[in-house]
Amino acid sequence: MKFSEKWLREWVNPALDTDALVEKLTGAGLEVDAVEAVAGEFSGVVVGQVTSVTPHPDADKLRLTKVNVGADELLDIVCGASNVREGLKIPVAVIGSVLPGNFKIKQAKLRGVPSFGMLCSSKELGLTESAEGLMELADDAPVGEDFRVYLDLDDKAIDIDLTPNRSDCLSVAGVAREVGVLTSEDINAVACDDVNATSSKTFEVKVEASAACPRYLGRVIENINPAAETPVWMQEKLRRSGLRSLGPVVDVTNYVMIELGQPMHAFDLDKIDQAIHVRLSEQGEKLTLLDGQEIETQAGTLLISDSQKPLALAGVMGGKESAVSSQTTSLFLEAAFFAPEAIAGKARSYGLHTDSSHRFERGVDPELAKSAINRATALLLEIVGGEAGPVIEQCSEKELPEIASIYLRADRIKRVLGLELDKKTVSEQLTRLGLVVENVDGGWQVSVPSFRFDLAIEVDLIEELGRLYGYDKLPNTRPQGTVLTTNITETLTPVDRLQNVLVDRGYYEAVTYSFVEPKIQQLLAEDTSAPIKLANPISADLSVMRTSLWPGLVQAMVYNANRQHERIRLFEVGRVFKGTLENIDQHRQIGGLIYGSQYAEQWSQKPRNVDFFDIKADVEALLKLGGGQITYEAESHPALHPGQSARVYKNGKAIGWLGALHPKLNKPLDIDGKVYVFELSLSDVVETDVPEFETLSKFPALRRDLALLVDDAITAGQIEDCLREIDSDILKSFQLFDVYSGDGVELGKKSLAVAFILQHKERTLTDDEVDSLLNSVTEALAQTLNATIRS
Repeated sequence: MKFSEKWLREWVNPALDTDALVEKLTGAGLEVDAVEAVAGEFSGVVVGQVTSVTPHPDADKLRLTKVNVGADELLDIVCGASNVREGLKIPVAVIGSVLPGNFKIKQAKLRGVPSFGMLCSSKELGLTESAEGLMELADDAPVGEDFRVYLDLDDKAIDIDLTPNRSDCLSVAGVAREVGVLTSEDINAVACDDVNATSSKTFEVKVEASAACPRYLGRVIENINPAAETPVWMQEKLRRSGLRSLGPVVDVTNYVMIELGQPMHAFDLDKIDQAIHVRLSEQGEKLTLLDGQEIETQAGTLLISDSQKPLALAGVMGGKESAVSSQTTSLFLEAAFFAPEAIAGKARSYGLHTDSSHRFERGVDPELAKSAINRATALLLEIVGGEAGPVIEQCSEKELPEIASIYLRADRIKRVLGLELDKKTVSEQLTRLGLVVENVDGGWQVSVPSFRFDLAIEVDLIEELGRLYGYDKLPNTRPQGTVLTTNITETLTPVDRLQNVLVDRGYYEAVTYSFVEPKIQQLLAEDTSAPIKLANPISADLSVMRTSLWPGLVQAMVYNANRQHERIRLFEVGRVFKGTLENIDQHRQIGGLIYGSQYAEQWSQKPRNVDFFDIKADVEALLKLGGGQITYEAESHPALHPGQSARVYKNGKAIGWLGALHPKLNKPLDIDGKVYVFELSLSDVVETDVPEFETLSKFPALRRDLALLVDDAITAGQIEDCLREIDSDILKSFQLFDVYSGDGVELGKKSLAVAFILQHKERTLTDDEVDSLLNSVTEALAQTLNATIRS
């Protein structure tokens, strides 16, 4: 929201300089982005009038002019502007003037002809960024007056950045209301009295979409002067608000929008057929907008149309065909309240963003339309003349926003803000904000005005009081509350301990989006069921909820690999989402990824790339924290290499996967090289076996080794499973320590060497006990796995 400081001070003029005023606004939450001078630094420029224009004798594009600047003699000035003409009033930089950029005006010769000054454009005075010719002034501009004084250019343009909830400040009136509260100054609001109709002319209005447009007002103004010009004071206020003059009718509607906050539109009445219809569009209706862009409407867009064709995108932009032009003599002036829900996102869907849509999307006061149409009518009659007809209004009271009534408690203010505000101050500040305040027991009953869409509950009012008091003045108090503790249990491993294990093993923690690109999701998903789609995704490549952590980790890896990172270790703890939008199953997973070399470059070891057993070792380190019986089964996953994938089981329950990404995914995922991943159910990983104390034996332990001859297909895990089934009070542990195949071992067989640690708690072992146990072991292995003792 950009506006002139002097325009604001017409409404409220506190005894503050510009810097103090800006500080007040920013401190109250209306952050000031910029404060700029409305004109460049110049001096010595006066209002002048061209009295004669003759051709230059030696230059076709130059003219010799005589200019009256209120001095004793006319000035001879050579000018090359195309719009110079006799009688024109313009700004004149006389000898000795200084223009922006410290450009000093001196007597000069142009193609041999002396020139005693310079006729100026708005660009040369720092008023605009571009100009097509001399700056033309009004016919009543006083010749000889200082140009800065004439346009009151010792002014600043203030640009404030508003949060979406403060649409009430998208006007000079709204900002003035805030300044009035902050400085305890009264507001000098402009008159918006009813303008009496001087014509009986009306025009039929039919509102067919009352939910989207609960209130619509219109008025016919006939016999306007199409040759009228916008007064300089209005052009300047608009310019200082970032808008250029487009003719008196459009300028008035823009002026009222900046002044009061009500977007308006004027149609050429002669270009409207039979009646105004406010309706929802059908798919594919065509409309050429004011900017020349032709659009085809989507179904459900709010339109202003006549009986034959669309006239405007309601609340966004008018159509070119019904626009006011220099030949217009009759207007249909429109002011309406469009529901924010009906306008939000519509402009963006057509690639547009306008001052009008910016306001309607955030909420315009539903009670403002009548004041605005009267204010605009009065300005139009003053500038372009004409006869105004009666105001036509269509209103659906039940569709208008309800006025909120909030009970504000005095003790609640103290509890939230940490200070006790004087009751008179509370009532005065809320009243100055436009709220209706009634004293009741224990506090106030507050009726919220129609222009404050952001006030709905008690804490909203308390926030307003804190904002007006000054965030920087609120006392520092220690927070009070009940300390909540969590149940500390040995049956669960803390998640941060899992994270620390991975960090110690060279991983970096990643945090990726919970929504991912559908194609990548499909490539890496375990099942083929459709993921949950987002109703309003922030982009097309982030449109579904993730069912695995792998898509985010893989994309992060590719991003880093493309930036010359050759050794990547990433892990993430996060939620995945399955099921349907109505029944979402979400649970936490821990996943990881490794890529590149196993070790950083060094002298003591030869470089090698990571392999399956590297990531398996990381997973084993994680699962070792919780204990339990961990097994790995060679199973197939659609995203994993069929020969390098395993399902992870804990105590017989499948808890996740690990393995190499399938080579077929390298090209679609833009991967160069092998990538190994794992993903485990976090709830299963953190489950921990609580250790139990066992008395240490005082008697010596024995070690016995067995070399077992088994088929190549037998795994070490199968050997261990078999040995765990042996019931013995002297078998303390066993450990596979060697694997051999080759000379001395027949084809299709391999030798596994297992060490057994034997010990009794209460006595020394005998040879018979040891031999008996080893016989039981060999029998069990022979019956279960067809294992024999290697001689």
